[in-house]
Amino acid sequence: MKLLVTGGAGYIGSHMVRTLGEKGHDVVVYDNLSSGHRESLLYGRLVVADLADRETLRILLQEEKFDAVIHFAAFIAVEESVKDPIKYYRNNFSNALNLIDTCVRYGLDKFIFSSTAAVYGMPEKMPVTEETPLLPINPYGSSKMMTELALRDIAAVTGLRYAALRYFNVAGADPQTRIGQRYKEATHLITLALRTALGLRESLNIFGTDYATPDGTCIRDYIHVDDLISAHLRALDYLAGGAPSRVFNCGYGKGYSVREVVDMAKKVTGIDFPVKETGRRAGDPPALIADSSRIRNELGWQPTHDDLEYIIKTAWDWEKKRLALNL
Repeated sequence: MKLLVTGGAGYIGSHMVRTLGEKGHDVVVYDNLSSGHRESLLYGRLVVADLADRETLRILLQEEKFDAVIHFAAFIAVEESVKDPIKYYRNNFSNALNLIDTCVRYGLDKFIFSSTAAVYGMPEKMPVTEETPLLPINPYGSSKMMTELALRDIAAVTGLRYAALRYFNVAGADPQTRIGQRYKEATHLITLALRTALGLRESLNIFGTDYATPDGTCIRDYIHVDDLISAHLRALDYLAGGAPSRVFNCGYGKGYSVREVVDMAKKVTGIDFPVKETGRRAGDPPALIADSSRIRNELGWQPTHDDLEYIIKTAWDWEKKRLALNL
């Protein structure tokens, strides 16, 4: 297939491009490189442009007949979204709308959207199903929810069909250490823990130890990036087969507490790095675990890396390489 991957030079996008290239697909990456890196692209052709540039989008989609688009390009830092909501609504929603509109105008009828569990906010029941009410509590989650709603309404009156994949906590790296997270200012627990182990941070903060969980810390559902990519491949086949628009949770259906992740990071690295316990962060739900039965049953998705130690080991191998090569 000929595929357009927006944000394909970023963390998850680059793993998608790697896999698509290995499978022989013709890939064009559309990325403004604000947080992505051209060195992360193992396959495909790169178009350096912003999704706000409607003319470049128009020319690209008019001249090249893509079979589908996989849309990753977005800002993802929750705390930043609270401080600068305009930035998040402009990029995550307005620019996504530019892309969707251009797709509809030029007959690109299959759209895979990178969504997030943040659309659920602080759900009362676990695990979270796709029918759980969407009640985001920050601009990041709201901007993703708005794009989902726009896709729903636009698909209802056009030929567009979409799959919205709601990610839980994505971690890990390419097992061959070719690519991985390259964010200078990491926000994810596993990456922060490993960079603390490497001495790049003074200590790792645990935000809140008094939650109603077995050890008092928040519980999250972690998914290896390669299993997430396999979910996208399933979704691509699903839409290519003519199936209707659908929303899918992407997680393993079980969670690990912050303390469990820290303990495993210490085991994998062999380093007893310093940890500080501090107060809760506003808006952190005590637990967030996916009910992934829909994607398993309807798309036949079978994850192969459901192992916290493996997830952290691939991330650790990557972080050591990143430091050694100053990536």
